[in-house]
Amino acid sequence: MVFKPVFYGFLISASLRQECLGMRFSKRSIITKARIRKETFFRSNISSKSLTLQKGLTMSKRRYCESLTQFVRIKTPAVSIGGIMLGGDNPIRVQTMATTSTNDTEATVNQCIRSADAGAELFRITAPSIKEAKNLANIKNELMSKGCKIPLVADIHFNPEVAIEAALYVEKVRINPGNYVDPRAKFDRFEYTDVEYNIELKKVEERFLPLLNLCSKKEVAIRIGVNHGSLSDRIMSRYGDTPAGMVESAMEFLRICHKQNFKNVVISMKASNTRVMVQSTRLLVSSMMEEGMLYPLHLGVTEAGEGEDGRIKSAVGIGTLLADGIGDTIRVSLTEEPEYEIPVAKKLVAYFENRKTEPFIPEIVELPYDPFSYNRRKTLTIGNIGGNNPPGVIADLSNKQQINKDDLIEWGWAFDSKNQSWTSTGLSADYLFFGRADISNLKNLQGLSIVTLVEKIEESDNPENPTFLIITLQQLSKSIIETIKKNKNTILILKTTNKNGYAEQRAAFIQLMNVGIENPVIVHREYDDSDVESFQLKSAADFGALLIDGLGDGIMISSEKLSSKIVCSTAFSVLQAARTRTTKTEYISCPGCGRTLYNLQATLAKIKEATGHLKGLKIGVMGCIVNGPGEMADADYGYVGSGNGKVSLYRGKEVQKKNISEDIAVEELISLIKENGDWKEKEQ
Repeated sequence: MVFKPVFYGFLISASLRQECLGMRFSKRSIITKARIRKETFFRSNISSKSLTLQKGLTMSKRRYCESLTQFVRIKTPAVSIGGIMLGGDNPIRVQTMATTSTNDTEATVNQCIRSADAGAELFRITAPSIKEAKNLANIKNELMSKGCKIPLVADIHFNPEVAIEAALYVEKVRINPGNYVDPRAKFDRFEYTDVEYNIELKKVEERFLPLLNLCSKKEVAIRIGVNHGSLSDRIMSRYGDTPAGMVESAMEFLRICHKQNFKNVVISMKASNTRVMVQSTRLLVSSMMEEGMLYPLHLGVTEAGEGEDGRIKSAVGIGTLLADGIGDTIRVSLTEEPEYEIPVAKKLVAYFENRKTEPFIPEIVELPYDPFSYNRRKTLTIGNIGGNNPPGVIADLSNKQQINKDDLIEWGWAFDSKNQSWTSTGLSADYLFFGRADISNLKNLQGLSIVTLVEKIEESDNPENPTFLIITLQQLSKSIIETIKKNKNTILILKTTNKNGYAEQRAAFIQLMNVGIENPVIVHREYDDSDVESFQLKSAADFGALLIDGLGDGIMISSEKLSSKIVCSTAFSVLQAARTRTTKTEYISCPGCGRTLYNLQATLAKIKEATGHLKGLKIGVMGCIVNGPGEMADADYGYVGSGNGKVSLYRGKEVQKKNISEDIAVEELISLIKENGDWKEKEQ
């Protein structure tokens, strides 16, 4: 097979885009010519059919990174933030955000110093009103008096006047295009002709220019920070709740910066949905390149949560982009103290430092899938792997000399002494790979699904009797490819020893797709980390990056230094973070900031304790309404701070109980879940 230079995806044809933009959208319906062709362009579900698969759409190649085979960072223009250089050839910067009240100078200063001591290079502080914006001066002065020179970033929502006040005291101002000029989204549909839409854009420019002029004069940077959860009704009426809408929300402001020759800009596309976060950032890079402008990129997964889940979810989203050389600064948003975010971010960044593709992989020119939307690679169903089955988890026990019952229990299996058989639990490996390990202590294997390896493929068309073949990219010769094509019961285990393993395994998937092989593929990676957090971050980045693009029918993680229990838990958490398999309750929880008016960490712990057994349910726990209803778009229930000690409860995007006391809010949430038939009692 011939490989050529690559990094391209697809977009809707220019003619259809113009046709869409010229339409009127009614409040009751968005039935249009584009919807008649296919309404997916306007739908909020990003996992729906790819634009490339829709009949009648013209596909055009779009660049979103420098290379899919060699590790090359996108060289963005360097921006100075209080003397810290971001972008260009500079290191990837790590940052965090205050969770204290901005009016509490002492608490905010102490938190900032702890974060700086942990290695934070930028520190963000919310300014909900003029009062908080003015107090940024006191915070800055107090930090300087204590010898802490970390650049400050003011976080602004809703009020341009607050942004202008804050710009007098800080090194960077973050604004949200979804609410800087447009009113807060109410999830209504509005009618706009092209003329009316252009009038709205003119209003945006008029409101944005005063901040641009002040920041230009004072050499203050601006971050245009788009959040999936707070797109305006104007944007959603035209583009839908989609990555395309997020990108257009950013580009409206970037075009003004470009027009005014304001270059001190950083841009971000954040979402709690890792797919949306990755796809919107890729599409943003592609759009900036097409329009001849490029700015440094801030990466982050919002509302990632805490603990293992928060770290893994962040690594899936951020790591996928870093692996392609995208990103100049990152924040790992955890529902924990801000200084705890920094070591995590530094470990994730370090994983991509000095990365090289060895051995060399020839460049690729054409992708057989769309990197801007999710479509799982089409595969055969063999056993319970592939086809419509969720990605499987294969337990690698081959590094053990002898295997006992406890080893299987760590992988989620339970032994039924009455029936003398092994039974699967909710978090059990789908297959067990024993290799050459001694299994004589396992007197009964009934109920277990065991990997049977073959050295070479013998032609078979019985998908009920799966065999597994270990393969690498280099082994995909013409003869092997032809043999695999004829076989209907072989599952491939894709290994790599390349220093850029992600790039090599992606190249292998591309080759398999290009030659029409539909056998399922298990992605295998080995790690020698003894530090659990490092192991989880690396494996989440490696596996998540493939899963985000629909590549992989299962994962097998090998670790000689960590317990099988940790490896098993990590495997299922990675699949859930990549949104490919749900095995436990998912919590969309923000890290908190000065707008949060209740104890977010304690509340999240209490909600987890009460609802952690509700497998598959998604619950949003949000500090305030800035991203609350929007970021919880695909959550089943939401717990959102609405005032001092007050909480509003949501089902989907609809508020069900307003401004109830924090003291009874968790109990009321449980009642709401019960009322809607989604509650079940804990198993004893």
